Amino acid sequence: MDNYDKKILDIIQSHFPLTSRPYEEVGKQIGLPESDVLERVRDLKKAGVIRRMGANFNSNTLGWQSTLCAASCPEDKIDEFVAEVNKHDGVTHNYLRENEFNIWFALIAPDMDAVESILASITKATGIKVLNLPADKLFKIKVDFKMDK
Repeated sequence: MDNYDKKILDIIQSHFPLTSRPYEEVGKQIGLPESDVLERVRDLKKAGVIRRMGANFNSNTLGWQSTLCAASCPEDKIDEFVAEVNKHDGVTHNYLRENEFNIWFALIAPDMDAVESILASITKATGIKVLNLPADKLFKIKVDFKMDK
């Protein structure tokens, strides 16, 4: 990554321009044409530097239910289990851990009945029970990675 890529990342992490031509606006801020900014963003995404671009919403404020889930999955079933988990739109991310409960994932659904239904369908499809661990209190932090450091 060069300095332009770093400047682009600094801007789009939390200050993505909400205009009809956002990449043109970023370009104005850093001294590049819109087409160069867009090409650089595409390259950063292709390289895996940018995992995802999109808005973040507070699911609880929207009336949705989020929960942390854990499963104890035999090693020879991990790929199958993760593929099943990832089929569900409400799964935001998952992790493989070195622990008895070796797969952890976050799930968001319209309500707790929907959460329980999704988890039951995962268990039915895989034979692996999933723990539902809803938060008592939510602590959210905002992280920006300063690229000039």
